[in-house]
Amino acid sequence: MTSISLTKPKKDNKKIARTRRQRGYHWEDTLVKRFNSAENWKAFRLGSPSIALPDVLAVNTQNSMIFTIEAKSGTSTSLPVPADQIERCQKWIKTFDIYHDRKVILAFKFLSKKRIGLGQYESRELREFYKIWDESKEITDCVCTYEGEIFAKIDGKREKLDLKEHPMPFKTKHRFSA
Repeated sequence: MTSISLTKPKKDNKKIARTRRQRGYHWEDTLVKRFNSAENWKAFRLGSPSIALPDVLAVNTQNSMIFTIEAKSGTSTSLPVPADQIERCQKWIKTFDIYHDRKVILAFKFLSKKRIGLGQYESRELREFYKIWDESKEITDCVCTYEGEIFAKIDGKREKLDLKEHPMPFKTKHRFSA
């Protein structure tokens, strides 16, 4: 007679966290490379999240433009952005008032594999969305769906946010949301 173990497979939390950080780093690095390949743009990855800096800073001095970018990448059907990350991006663009066109961009990348279980994935279309944070809106936690819709998260409830798409100065896997 064989015994059957009823315990769940053990998660390797360190490995999961490392994979998540690597995805984030690769997405930020991709954005920096894309901006740097576009004419008149210079971009920089600003460092780790513990430093309270935007993920990416992109400037075009010739056209007096500066973007602070919060980059999110993942395999789920929605990607959250905490309010404090939007707030720190806004503080940075307000600091550089010499630039006429200052924007906070939320850059989302939904990977071509969707997580359906522990270590289980199914194929799907890779999608990217670039949303401009509307400064007239109160800063709140928000989430972007695989369809490109943005929702504010207020008191545990989702409320649709109307954020404009931003055309990027480089080739993307951009999908326009409905």
